[in-house]
Amino acid sequence: MERERIILHSDMNCFYASVETMLHPELRDKPVAVCGSTESRHGIILAKSEKAKQAGVKTGMVNWEARQLCPDIIMVAPHYDQYLKCSKAAHEIYYRYTDKVEPFGMDECWLDVTASGHYGSGVKIAEEIRSACRNELGLTVSVGVSFNKIFAKLGSDMKKPDAMTVITKDNFREKVWPLPASELIYAGRSTCKRLDAYGIKTIGQLAGASPDFLKWLLGINGLKLHTYANGLDASNVCHKDFESPIKSIGHGITCTADLNNNDEVFRVMLELSQDVGHRLRVHDLAARGVQISIRNHDLTGRQFQGKLQLKTQLPSEIAAEGFRLFKKNYRWDNKVRAICIRAINLVPANEADQLTVFTDIDSLIKNERLQDTVEEIRRRFGKAAVNYAALIGDLKMPFDNRHLVRMPKPIA
Repeated sequence: MERERIILHSDMNCFYASVETMLHPELRDKPVAVCGSTESRHGIILAKSEKAKQAGVKTGMVNWEARQLCPDIIMVAPHYDQYLKCSKAAHEIYYRYTDKVEPFGMDECWLDVTASGHYGSGVKIAEEIRSACRNELGLTVSVGVSFNKIFAKLGSDMKKPDAMTVITKDNFREKVWPLPASELIYAGRSTCKRLDAYGIKTIGQLAGASPDFLKWLLGINGLKLHTYANGLDASNVCHKDFESPIKSIGHGITCTADLNNNDEVFRVMLELSQDVGHRLRVHDLAARGVQISIRNHDLTGRQFQGKLQLKTQLPSEIAAEGFRLFKKNYRWDNKVRAICIRAINLVPANEADQLTVFTDIDSLIKNERLQDTVEEIRRRFGKAAVNYAALIGDLKMPFDNRHLVRMPKPIA
């Protein structure tokens, strides 16, 4: 008989804000927010402390909105080197119990402790991890203990901060099924809106829905959600040294001011595509498709993707396809605040293309040689040594790098 798995999910509470509080004890028990562009009222909240959360401050909220809700909030700039250091230190604690540790962002990890019985039960290991993080790092974690990854993640979200939740095969219907469907990982806002239209509001209702209906409504994702809701997830926790093959390469930015028209959007896409094209070359890959994500001023978003006729590494072609998708699909009901452009359907750069009589081979070769030259100039003299004319000069630019902030994974 196969042994029942013991999966933990450890989530470092209010991670960015907690690290700042640990480094600066004078911030303890005060409403703190880690913000992009703290000198600008247009920056956004990247993470918040429990006190700020209780005042209604949310991740993704614009700085001035947070200050309206919480006038005494203390806003600090992010220090990613410190966050990475604390993340690695937490991983070292996890490695004491198992080498099956799979990160889910900087502040979360799954652990498979099925074979770690000599350390005690899953509950005992979870308690020791919480104690070690608190005493050695000065940080708290919430841990979910369950028999699969999906419910372990759900458990770590159910009680915060510094708590533990156990979800078993015997109690998951009682604990999990009454929860809103949106609590289930991978059930995003758009998905839950479609489910809600058909009266599926809870995880239990999702579990009881017809798989055929869910496939019709949501495609293959509907079947996956049905599996997750019924506690049937069998995905493995990856080994700590596992490196996932690269499936896409993208770059995104949240602007500190809204973008107002197509021209401004294109220039941002062209800027982002420089990095995407460079990384494709570093990994010797090319894109056969492009995907864009667009968020408006309240950070609600939409995503579109399309295929390329020929594979490419060229930033100009990636930006052009992204802009085509934008013009085709975006209706300007709201101004644009954040953009991400991604190269998808990646293939080896030397994979042959199916050319047609209409393919301008000379132009392709010329553009590739031009990009080779640009890459070499940047390698020797720096990234800013050469750029597109449209991205140079304050008079033509709707932004510059001082008015942009990189958008990391939101932290709860």
